[in-house]
Formats: sequence, C-alpha cells, structure tokens
Amino acid sequence: MRDFHESRDLSFHALLNRQNLSPLTRTLATVMVQGFDAADPRKVSARDIAEEWGAEAIGASQARPRGGYGPLLEKLAGSGARLQLQTAVREVRWRRGRVEVGGTFQGRPFRAGAKRVIVTLPLGVLQSGAVRFFPALNEKRFALAKLASGPVIRVALVFASRFWEKRFPDVAFFHSPQAPFPTFWTPLPMRVPLLTAWAGGPKAARLAGRGSQALVHLALQTVEGVLQQDGGLAAAYVQDWRADPYARGGYSYVKVNGEGAREQLAAPLEATLFFAGEATNAEGESGTVGGALQSGERAAREALG
Repeated sequence: MRDFHESRDLSFHALLNRQNLSPLTRTLATVMVQGFDAADPRKVSARDIAEEWGAEAIGASQARPRGGYGPLLEKLAGSGARLQLQTAVREVRWRRGRVEVGGTFQGRPFRAGAKRVIVTLPLGVLQSGAVRFFPALNEKRFALAKLASGPVIRVALVFASRFWEKRFPDVAFFHSPQAPFPTFWTPLPMRVPLLTAWAGGPKAARLAGRGSQALVHLALQTVEGVLQQDGGLAAAYVQDWRADPYARGGYSYVKVNGEGAREQLAAPLEATLFFAGEATNAEGESGTVGGALQSGERAAREALG
C-alpha cells in the first residue's frame, strides 16, 4: 500500500478502495485492521492506521510476560500502595483539589476521598456512563466521540499435544479470513499445547451474544479447517471483552477525523483529575498493556507534579 498523504482523513475502507491492490492484499489488510486493531475498517482513521503501521514492524512472535501477568500485578501490589479488590466505583464527585468516589465494596456501599485521582477506566466504560462524574467531563466530549472501543472475542484452546508442530514447527500465526475466527496463533517462542483463536472488530461483533459453547465450537472449526486435523481438545476458555461490564470492549482505535483525541482524553482537569489507560497513550503504544503502563507512569508524574 502506498504511503498515505491525503490532506484530509478518510476511513481505512475508503483508502483501500483508492489503492491498486490485489484481492489477497486487500483481504489481508482488512483482516489486519479488524484483528490487530479491533477496528471497523469503515470507521477507523486511515491516517492513524498508517502512522501506527509505519511505526514498527510486527514480528513472527509476540512479546509476553513469562509466567503470565500475575507477577506483574504482584509487583505493583507490593510497591507500598493499598490495593482494594472487589470494588466497583459508580460515581466521582470532584472540584479543584478535592475528589470523592463512591460505589460498592464486596456488595456494600463505600466512599473514599482524596486531593487528586487518576482515572484508569477503560474507554468503553467511560463512554457507557456506568461511572458518573459530577460535574460531567464536558472537556472530554470530542475525545469520547472520536475514539471507539473495538470488540474482541478470544478463545484459548488447550490440547493434549502440540499436534500442529508436525507440519508447522515454527509458525506463530495462522490466518483464515473467511472463518468466524480469522486468526489464531501459537505461544511461540514458548512451546506448549495452546492455541489462541481471535476475532476483532466487525468479526467479533457478529459473534456477540453467542454462548461459550458455541464460540468454542466455532474456534475449533477454524483450527481444524486450517490444520486439517482434530487435536483432541482438553480445555477451553472464552473471553468476550465487550460483554464484560468492567471492560466494554477490547481496546481503542481512532475514528475518522479524530486526530488529537487521545491527547485530549489524557489531558488533566483542574490539576485534580488525571487520566491513564491505553486509550490515552499517544506514544504509539495504544491498545497494549505496555501503553497502559506507560500512560500510568505519565499520569502519576502529572499528579505528583
């Protein structure tokens, strides 16, 4: 795809239609923007995608924390901060230099006050109004309108053995664009009997409302259709992030003409409310755990300053 130098923004779908591309290239580009960015090609900013894809190459395997994210959370919890789980915030009342949050802790009402607050709510939760702010976040209206929280459904499939390695010993990613789950991958460089089936954007939206059993069946259909073998499923785990009330989406993307939306969402209010989370990251790490951590460090510096 040639470099994107349009003076005005347009959707990724519209950009594809302007390119002289083979059907295969067009299909793979669409699969990529739906799966990797969890975005709707008809809504996502082509300029933003061009900047993101031009920033770094995507390798054959994915970086991931050895042993999972548990050790990372344990390290954060052991940093001296007080961690309160089983807590749902429902409202934030604030004025300059004073904040009070209210909600439930283990099903019972709770309130807490502070001089400053860092808001790390996922974009989908902020947009849903599930947490109310008094006064409202009027300064964030443009950002919340021009960012979208893309749907993602992931099915982790555990097998009795790494049966795919007989034919594909060093393959990390498999693609089947017409399948309900158009992408699945192995845990390379780790070698364990696990495959992860993934659907994002419109593909995930079309799967919304299906039960876990049906989603596992569709994921297995995809895997067996590509590998032409029944691997003997041992266990499966389904995660539908849009259906999760504490996520309401996988991760964010910028809509057409949404330039500057991430920066606006990240901007502090009255030196009292500070904002973090992957949707606020404008350093090229949006949509990632790295971006969330990076934005948290930035918001902490702002609050301390």
